[in-house]
Amino acid sequence: MGPVDYLVIEFPGNRMTGKGLPLLLDLVDRGIIRILDLTFVRKDADGSVVGLELGDFDADGELDLAVFEGSSSGLLGQDDLDEAGAALEPGNSAGIIIYENLWAAPLARELRRGGAQLVAGGRIPVQALLASLDAMEESGGSAAA
Repeated sequence: MGPVDYLVIEFPGNRMTGKGLPLLLDLVDRGIIRILDLTFVRKDADGSVVGLELGDFDADGELDLAVFEGSSSGLLGQDDLDEAGAALEPGNSAGIIIYENLWAAPLARELRRGGAQLVAGGRIPVQALLASLDAMEESGGSAAA
């Protein structure tokens, strides 16, 4: 297997338009990622977190999320949904995606065959990266590509 990551994507005011979902489908179709779990939750005004059904969010009939129905590896439990909900503002919704990075599986397999093992990992939040790049630009520095 390749590395497994998760994302919690907040939709302010429960406005899930479906934008971005065609790109998610493309990543799956091209074998770059495999969706292990995909679920949606809403945080009510009283702080309770409830699950939402997959569907055609913008009601245009063009994007049927039924393709993801049944995407459940069992990795997400109620504790995970509650934790994701804690990150949400009341009245907002979120999509929670757990996915395998299929592109990295062959690399991981070969590294393991050579005796290597992953001992640390992480992710730099986009906001922190953008702030760092902005600070470098303001100071006259340049970022290496």
